[in-house]
Amino acid sequence: MRKMKDEQKGIIFIILILFIIGVAMAIFSTSLKTDVVEDTLKANKNINLLIGVEDSDKTLLFASVLIYYPSSQKAALINLPGYTGAIYSSLNRADQLKKVYEESGIESYREEVRKLIGISVPFYCIITMENFSRLADYFGGLRVFISEPIDYTSEDGVKYLLPSGSVNLDGDKVYSYLHYRLDNENETDLQDRYQNAMSAFITGLSDKKFLVFHGNNFVNYKDCFRTNLKDNEKEELFKIISDVDAESIIKQTITGSFRTVDGKNLLFPLNNGENVRNNVRQVSNMLVSADGSYTSRVYVLEIQNGTTIQGLARNTSILFQNASYDVLSAVNADRNDYEETVIIDRLGNEQAAKSIGEFIHCDNIIRPGDNDVTHSAEVDFTIILGKDFNGQYVIKRRK
Repeated sequence: MRKMKDEQKGIIFIILILFIIGVAMAIFSTSLKTDVVEDTLKANKNINLLIGVEDSDKTLLFASVLIYYPSSQKAALINLPGYTGAIYSSLNRADQLKKVYEESGIESYREEVRKLIGISVPFYCIITMENFSRLADYFGGLRVFISEPIDYTSEDGVKYLLPSGSVNLDGDKVYSYLHYRLDNENETDLQDRYQNAMSAFITGLSDKKFLVFHGNNFVNYKDCFRTNLKDNEKEELFKIISDVDAESIIKQTITGSFRTVDGKNLLFPLNNGENVRNNVRQVSNMLVSADGSYTSRVYVLEIQNGTTIQGLARNTSILFQNASYDVLSAVNADRNDYEETVIIDRLGNEQAAKSIGEFIHCDNIIRPGDNDVTHSAEVDFTIILGKDFNGQYVIKRRK
């Protein structure tokens, strides 16, 4: 009998030791935990988030990368057209970008997006179309602009009715807005609609942050987002993003030329995607200045072709427009034998002129002189392209 009691005491003692070890390990483990959102902000000062909306058939309807600087509360949305073409390593063939997601999954897709835009995207968020519509209702609707009323019936008999103007769309109307296809629409029209919906979603999150993040309310929303974060990190991420200045979100999209490959019409970014990466870097620089402050000023440029290369000014104007500059005109210069590219700073803003120069690798910046070329009073900077400009950058010549 005594032996049994001793054995029981021994078992209890062992259980107690194991319990103490378990508690100690739990405390140690908790002390080692890090907040990946906070650590990312400390390291990079910004949040890069891939947001995709998955349709009911598991295809990727549309996606964007949100670049957000909490210090300035400014953000940019980079639209990722699903038909963007490349030879994707995860597919081992040339195909549409969205096919990477559908065949290889979100991690492969995120890696291809990283290579496309040239910046790391540590966080992703996938929202099903059903949940996107639900969130629209939670936010009290998503506000978008529709130029003309929509009265459309699809081939399978589905009716789409939408009013014109600046309208607030509930969940069902958001679904209609994203799924109708007019015969006279082109791919650009469709991508504009997708990007407007994504921008409206970010705006809705910002407008309703007082409700979404009040108390424990986020538990009602968290399951709408599929992310690579834990629930508490997910809430922290979206709470940070909800402070965005929604009125000044910069919107960009991937541009290039269309080519048909294996019967598919694919958009191949110009210059092997270098234009896209330059534009993303430029937008990131515009969101926050060197001292951490933001400037909402959109600079007006005039591009002049000082060479014999036809279309150089027009093509260069597209580069700057994609980088969110306002190009007033693209014209020929007063002559076509400029040896060097020059930037004329009419505004007297050295920092802005330097930023423009960095975009095309040009440090030849001057102030207007007495014999200055004719220009509009609205122009902040005139760029005269010389023989040293290769269509992308200024090539430094050996002296």
